[in-house]
Amino acid sequence: MGLVFDGLDRAVQRAFTRPIPKSAGAQMRYLVKQLKGTRAVATTLGISQRTVERYAKDQIRRPRPDLAQRLADAVRARWQPRIREQARRQAATTTGLMIDIRARFGFTAAPGSTDDARLRHLTLALPPHHAARLFQAQETGATEEQLREIAAEALGEVYFRGSGRRAHGLEVEFTDVEQLEFDL
Repeated sequence: MGLVFDGLDRAVQRAFTRPIPKSAGAQMRYLVKQLKGTRAVATTLGISQRTVERYAKDQIRRPRPDLAQRLADAVRARWQPRIREQARRQAATTTGLMIDIRARFGFTAAPGSTDDARLRHLTLALPPHHAARLFQAQETGATEEQLREIAAEALGEVYFRGSGRRAHGLEVEFTDVEQLEFDL
């Protein structure tokens, strides 16, 4: 999807309590159970229904690399939904998110100050209300640009404006994101 969207997903996946099935047969059986049939799995993965049945029975053991990636992604997206929701809820209500970002930050400020964009590496704890906004936007299908704007607003408030103690009216935007990582 995008850098912020994928970063939020990776952070939530670190909360999993059990590893994702490793073999193609186990992954296929899990998807058949979750999607309630081989036809739905075949449609999701873009393969034939018979191929799904053969993987589920371990008649085929090694998928092509592109199918292996699609299969792993489909399983990962559906793995431990209650644990995933619990981790999101906890981050949105009590713990917040850690963000580690290396990007070019620019801002608009009062006349007389420099607003040239600079490359910065920041590691900050975002309060729960910012985590809630990010997760809510992700669930409602926000675009990558919208997620970046929400993250920029959060970084602007926490780092540049000091949670409302300084630099009132400072608008932050970040571009040229080199690295972005979230943690719960």
